[in-house]
Amino acid sequence: MTPQLISIYALVAMFVVATILPVNMGVLAFVGAFLVGTLVAGQTTNAIIAGFPGGLFLTLVGITFLFAIAQNNGTIDWLVRLAVRAVRGRIAAIPWIMFGISAVLTAVGAVSPGAVAIIAPIALGFAFKYRISPLLMGLMVVHGAQAGGFSPISIYGGITNRVVAKAGLPLSEITTFLASFGVNLAVAVLLFFALGGRKLLRATAAEPAVVNVPPTRIAGAQSGPQIYGDAEAEALSEEIALETGQRPGRSIVENAVEEETSRDGSLYQIITLLGLVALAVLVLAFNLDIGFVAITIGLFLSLIAPNLQKRAMGQVAWPEIMLITGVSTYVVVLEKMGTITFVGDSVAGLASPMLAALLLCFIGAVVSAFASSTAVLGSLIPLAVPFLQAGTGVSAIGFIAAMAVSSTIVDVSPFSTNGALVLANAQGVDREVFFRKLMAYGAIVTVGAPIVVWALFIALWH
Repeated sequence: MTPQLISIYALVAMFVVATILPVNMGVLAFVGAFLVGTLVAGQTTNAIIAGFPGGLFLTLVGITFLFAIAQNNGTIDWLVRLAVRAVRGRIAAIPWIMFGISAVLTAVGAVSPGAVAIIAPIALGFAFKYRISPLLMGLMVVHGAQAGGFSPISIYGGITNRVVAKAGLPLSEITTFLASFGVNLAVAVLLFFALGGRKLLRATAAEPAVVNVPPTRIAGAQSGPQIYGDAEAEALSEEIALETGQRPGRSIVENAVEEETSRDGSLYQIITLLGLVALAVLVLAFNLDIGFVAITIGLFLSLIAPNLQKRAMGQVAWPEIMLITGVSTYVVVLEKMGTITFVGDSVAGLASPMLAALLLCFIGAVVSAFASSTAVLGSLIPLAVPFLQAGTGVSAIGFIAAMAVSSTIVDVSPFSTNGALVLANAQGVDREVFFRKLMAYGAIVTVGAPIVVWALFIALWH
């Protein structure tokens, strides 16, 4: 058995164990990276550690830390109320506003995880307050970010267009952009009606939902045996309630409604809001690292009110971060030992170019669900160059569009950066249940999207 096959079987085994037993898959993936990397691939531990996604780790920690602070001091509640007033009670418009903002941000050049990191916490705050499905709201943000992701001036668009031009293939920037936008918009419409859209169309924003959950969920870590027991969680919630001036034992919404007139727009909240605006400007306009910027702003806010914010670090979503970084590290081991290239070369060598195109779309979707979409686009498109140039009837423009959508729409997976951000910021939900729903949806998209885009842009366009 080849090393590449062993690494694939090991990945399958991780999924089976993590599904059957309540074991964090990140732990399994770290151990898998160590065992497969050293015993099978002959890699050193330093080489394996070098594959740890430090940037992704810093992004998740920084964003969840900053928005935990914003939640604790009431800024998120204030923003939610302001935004609902702006839509004049039309609750059904809120998911679409989040979709549109995310799409605009990525279309003008924001990296997709950056846009999702900024919008997801606020969007999921809406979901919690007004009984909108958190799964719907999180997916609308991610699909919105992917919808605008292939504009000619976007990050994904620029990378894909350079790869295609270097390969000497026909290029249509607008086709790729419209394909991604159209597919993601269509999926968003289906999700809207499948996850409660009809009910939202009849809803108004007269009163926010009253749900008794600890006021730590905007960026709260997963509760349960892996973190702390229920008694300690309740004690933590009471302490935060006392520190924020709220009544212990009451819901976050009850406290927020009671204090709306007295607390909204306080000096500290205004400073926090300016910090969030600074985060968006520095990341989107100046291309600074979102993790470093978020932690810097969080530290500044903590220094202003250290006692109020001393629990924010405990609200960072550590189990989810462990999960994502572990899987990402294992995928880097696969890439270094040639597993990804091995699979791609095997598919590209098939006799039927149409079947090869479909399988490449599948590979792009599966790999991207656990790794960098950018890396997938840069590595798989060149593999398709031989049969795209051979006059086999496969449209190069259609294939690029299909590969672009297949490799990015799966970022809803909880193992990707975007999906991880949604999972980390979901509030008022059972984290394990939410994770399984997100994973199930990600699996459906990973299997279904390549078939749909292959039919639309390859099979029917040649």
